[in-house]
Amino acid sequence: MKILIAPDSFKESLEAIEVCRAIQSGFNQVFPDADYSLLPMADGGEGTSAVLSYALGGRWKNMVVNDPLMRPITAKYLLLEDKTAVIEIAQACGLYLLTNEERNPLITSSYGVGELIADALDEGVKRIIIGLGGSATNDAGLGLLMALGMSFYDHYGKPLAQGGNELANLKQIDGSTLHPKLRNTVFEVACDVTNPLCGLSGASAIFGPQKGASPEQVALLDKALNHFAMISGQHGYQDYQNMAGAGAAGGLGYALMTFCEANLKSGFDTVAETVSLEEHIASADLVITGEGKLDAQSAMGKVAGGISMMAKANDKPIIAICGSVDTLNPIQATGFDVVMPSVQKLDTLDKVLNNAYENIETTALNVAAAIKLGQSMG
Repeated sequence: MKILIAPDSFKESLEAIEVCRAIQSGFNQVFPDADYSLLPMADGGEGTSAVLSYALGGRWKNMVVNDPLMRPITAKYLLLEDKTAVIEIAQACGLYLLTNEERNPLITSSYGVGELIADALDEGVKRIIIGLGGSATNDAGLGLLMALGMSFYDHYGKPLAQGGNELANLKQIDGSTLHPKLRNTVFEVACDVTNPLCGLSGASAIFGPQKGASPEQVALLDKALNHFAMISGQHGYQDYQNMAGAGAAGGLGYALMTFCEANLKSGFDTVAETVSLEEHIASADLVITGEGKLDAQSAMGKVAGGISMMAKANDKPIIAICGSVDTLNPIQATGFDVVMPSVQKLDTLDKVLNNAYENIETTALNVAAAIKLGQSMG
């Protein structure tokens, strides 16, 4: 029996590869002779680079870049053998890099992300996969574009400083010194956010508060982003501000589409295509996936839901092992053949998270035992 184990990470407890190993350990106690394939998955957010590194190899490159407050930090990105770079923007401008007191999207910058991209271009890559998610910024890519060579000036011809609030002062854009290798590089942006750049559902209104913005600052930032899009249009750049995903990562989606001609697509689809997930599913007899919390949203672009749809399209049985299940009829809601929560007993959240590996292993053992019993009963 060929068993494909392809889960997402369990947030705050286990990386995707650890979930794979826990499931395999449980199943192996019942089916020691099965042919196991481990394929950790991600949806384009945190952990995507690690997943692709496990599946495809490549090498990590560490470098010093600027964090959201323009302080030096060490960040890394993945270089694959086919001249592809995988960059998670949170490495350089992630919210986790700041304390609660330091959060201020009026001044935080995406400059470090641009430094990662520029370095990848200098490495000779022809394709860059960018995972959007977890940013501390709301600058619509102002810092990123500066790091790639663009210049931005106010009404007095003075260069803009860093931060989303600076965009309100923009008068002139000079793209003549933009990194020359951008034109020959394909950008694929893994993004499941559908928000436009501005407005009630835009970057500032929806994501600004969690990055430290007050209601008054949200209004200022939204106006600044709208002004940036207007000035960009006046300089001949295509208007992407109302495109789905333009508001992702504080407007980085807009910058990458407008100035780098990036294609935004589902994070799960991007990862699935890159690791040839459908080929793995087609060759398996049983597919097992999972995620920390399975709910009604799981069928809407998340890893578990995407794998379920792909397995069903290939007529493969699909099992989900999850941390918790928050839907009244999980099988009907998500399309799985079996859905199993893994928490074994009531406990504190800290203990549940700390015992995640053992809980998943035990659940996998019980699922495998049930399959074995079914086989013996004919």
